[in-house]
Amino acid sequence: MKRLLVVLFVAIPALAQTISLEPVVSGLDHPVSVTHAGDARLFITEQPGRVRIFDGTRLVPEPFLDIRALVLYGGEQGLLSVAFDPDFAHNGFFYVDYTARAGNGDTVIARYSVSSSDPNRADPASARVLLTIDQPFVNHNGGQLQFGPDGFLYIGMGDGGSGGDPGNRAQNLGELLGKLLRIDVRNTSGYTVPASNPFVGHAGARGEIWAYGLRNPWRFSFDRTTGDLWIADVGQGDWEEIDFQPASSIGGENYGWRRMEGTHCFNPATNCGDISFVLPVLEYGHDDGACSITGGYVYRGARYPRLVGTYVYGDYCNGRIDGATRLSNGSITARTLLDTDLAISTFGEDVAGELYVADYDAGALYHIASETGAGPRRRGVRH
Repeated sequence: MKRLLVVLFVAIPALAQTISLEPVVSGLDHPVSVTHAGDARLFITEQPGRVRIFDGTRLVPEPFLDIRALVLYGGEQGLLSVAFDPDFAHNGFFYVDYTARAGNGDTVIARYSVSSSDPNRADPASARVLLTIDQPFVNHNGGQLQFGPDGFLYIGMGDGGSGGDPGNRAQNLGELLGKLLRIDVRNTSGYTVPASNPFVGHAGARGEIWAYGLRNPWRFSFDRTTGDLWIADVGQGDWEEIDFQPASSIGGENYGWRRMEGTHCFNPATNCGDISFVLPVLEYGHDDGACSITGGYVYRGARYPRLVGTYVYGDYCNGRIDGATRLSNGSITARTLLDTDLAISTFGEDVAGELYVADYDAGALYHIASETGAGPRRRGVRH
């Protein structure tokens, strides 16, 4: 596989403070995911086990979904994201990723349906478990669900936890941990493995795997214009990385963990490189209080032309929001957009392509505006 150009993160002070944050809603309980269902509403996942709705004017008092009785919550475990079927307006299906209270903290991917009587409420009796994945430890659950431009459901899975991937699971094609999975959920009785997945028919490999060699892809997203995939993979102790998969990819990329952390040897400590590895397009070290990358989205809204094409992401620990731009020659430039004290747990995108960022500790959601401004100051789960 072709190695991608690596561009180290370099902050450019003269370009700092080029965005501002506009308060949207407060009073959330540890928000970890923000998305839309093809309409003007925002759906906010609260880690203890609820999905809330912001309808454009207020936070709807009753939750859209409440599965706290099913969810094992604490640390990196909980209800981690929700994704709405591309045909949600007609079939009413949506999907959740959560840590199961029953089953020793395993990851569960389940489908639910919206209520037939209230578009702001899900039908709790409609649950159908599609996939259960054993988790050997309590951390590195991944948890992101996203539908790709191809209509398939993509699932981000961490390496199973502890530290340093002791079971070398991310490199083991016989396991689903440390991978990006791709499944077809258009069969209402469950899911199927797309025939075009890269490891279908390979002896000993799980067909659900789309890419591998990931430590904890806490948040990934597709560029709604180009179809390119951006994966923010949380590092071990020294380096945070962003991996890039062009829309033309046929899958099968190996992003290197645990042999490499970013572009650096991890295990083994030397001579770790492999021509098959796809190196990150961006990495940054743990200086300035950084320690846990939170992936975002490429801005494709209409309100802020100078932000168009910028991949907006941040760090949970130091609250810095950065922007990366992919140039016509394929290289990447990155800059600081705003320094905050937010505990950045997730970014979100609405139906119009506007971007949002959530403060995990304060339980607040902000709209990202492209104008000079310092934004709120706050700080505070390493993923």
